[in-house]
Amino acid sequence: MVLSKTSSESDVSLHTTFGSRYARQSLPRNKMPENSIPKEAAYQIIHDELMLDGNPRLDLASFVTTWMEPECDKLILAAINKNYVDMDEYPVTTELQNRCVNILAHMFHAPMGDADTAVGVGTIGSSEAIMLAGLAFKRKWQNKMKELGKPHDKPNIIAGANVQVCWEKFACYFEVELKEVKLRDGYYVMDPEKAVEMVDENTICVAAILGSTLNGEFEDIKLLNDLLVEKNKETGWDTPIHVDAASGGFIAPFLYPELEWDFRLPLVKSINVSGHKYGLVYAGIGWAIWRNKEDLPDELIFHINYLGSDQPTFTLNFSKGSSHVIAQYYQLIRLGYEGYREIMENCQAIAKLLKECLEKTGHFNIISKDKGVPLVAFNLKDNRQYDEFAISGMLRRYGWIVPAYTMPPDAQHVTVLRVVVREDFSQALAERLVVDIQKVLDELDSVPTKIVQKLAAVDAVKKAAIEVQTDIADAWKKLVADRKKTNGVC
Repeated sequence: MVLSKTSSESDVSLHTTFGSRYARQSLPRNKMPENSIPKEAAYQIIHDELMLDGNPRLDLASFVTTWMEPECDKLILAAINKNYVDMDEYPVTTELQNRCVNILAHMFHAPMGDADTAVGVGTIGSSEAIMLAGLAFKRKWQNKMKELGKPHDKPNIIAGANVQVCWEKFACYFEVELKEVKLRDGYYVMDPEKAVEMVDENTICVAAILGSTLNGEFEDIKLLNDLLVEKNKETGWDTPIHVDAASGGFIAPFLYPELEWDFRLPLVKSINVSGHKYGLVYAGIGWAIWRNKEDLPDELIFHINYLGSDQPTFTLNFSKGSSHVIAQYYQLIRLGYEGYREIMENCQAIAKLLKECLEKTGHFNIISKDKGVPLVAFNLKDNRQYDEFAISGMLRRYGWIVPAYTMPPDAQHVTVLRVVVREDFSQALAERLVVDIQKVLDELDSVPTKIVQKLAAVDAVKKAAIEVQTDIADAWKKLVADRKKTNGVC
């Protein structure tokens, strides 16, 4: 009996995707296929496989924006074929980038007049911005040491052990020693006093973080600046500060306008900020802003003319899309100070609510601070029966992505869960999350009792560690199996 009929290799007609032979073929994984397939089939097959990805809105690990207004989505799509680097062909896009740089420079209190042009550049994200800022510091330090006739082959940079991995990449890729200020129990950001103590003549800059990835806390950049000013006076050095404001740069100006962390401090020479975090743009845009032209060495700026005119460029890559620059300008003029402030206040209020709800469970210590990035970092008061990784893993069954991680040295024995509150994380979602966390806690709390009861039935003979682990694993498997039997499919 003929069950199916296979169309010829040359027949590319498609009446229905799931009725075609393409639904019965494995997708190419290592080699390009010999033959073409209809566009409808290609779309549907890829679309279906992508359904297995997590839901970006429920990814509470990420600081990156996952929702924008439909009007901005239209602008992004309309500009998706524009190459950002071709300034002569797309002068308006270039102008929008310059407007964004000027707006951010003013927002960060750069010493410039209303009609002055700021010094900055759009980047793929804060990682590229940090690389560029670091290169500027390294080159300025090298030039200074050459003028003084001193060795210039062993630059170092001071940062807390809580820095994002891009700082480690910068140090590795561009041969700069990264000297880390270790963390300690209860203090999970860089200690300004310890940082200044580590500064020497070869320090190209001290990197301070406005919004630690680990717990959202703002480092005390004002104290760092004051201590470093004194050390520079004593030593004759001129060690500067870079502020990694990837997350906090779009928060502090609206929630804490009186906080001095930016160019109001004389030693802050450059700032990076992620437009794709609390700048409220999809992933792919960051910004590097310098205090003034003297802080960006001219020899790092290249000039090309093969796209139609002389065009200066200071980036690590060349071609890239224009959509995210346009989207950033849309958000800046669409929201203004009022809109950004309202969104950040909402995020802060929801983070506070979530913190209070987690405290009421009686299971958690709160690690995050009230003043900082709107997130909640927390860990278990008692992790003898189960740990934070177990909670993180079980929350995935409800669709939530809540990361569990260990702190850097010297607090690596501390494990933390973290929920980032973004613009699209509503109070309703926060309340749903708390309900699901409580379900996970109830389930985990019930497991040790079942295991203890099982082990109590066995002879009270002292067992080796491997035997105990086997018994626990078997008890887990039986518990899961029993639940599967009772959970029918409707």
